[in-house]
Amino acid sequence: MAHFFIRRPVVAMVISILMVIAGAVALQSLPIEQYPSLAPPVVRITGNYTGANAEVVEQSVATPIEQEINGVDNLLYMKSLNTSDGRMLLDVTF
Repeated sequence: MAHFFIRRPVVAMVISILMVIAGAVALQSLPIEQYPSLAPPVVRITGNYTGANAEVVEQSVATPIEQEINGVDNLLYMKSLNTSDGRMLLDVTF
């Protein structure tokens, strides 16, 4: 069987071109959109309140931001971190 394609290289080239065209046509019909992303997108919000402790940062910075973000479409969850040096980190996952 291999001798057939060795003696007739034009037939081998035509078959390989047809296979590439068939693969390109099949690639257009693959349902790639139905699979989820590997990692959901995350938006990180940072805030800094110099001289405040974690409780003050939570009450004056983190809570108002979390209340405003709470109604966003496609929101999965939020993770908030308030540190004792006045920093606030909020990760919003969609």
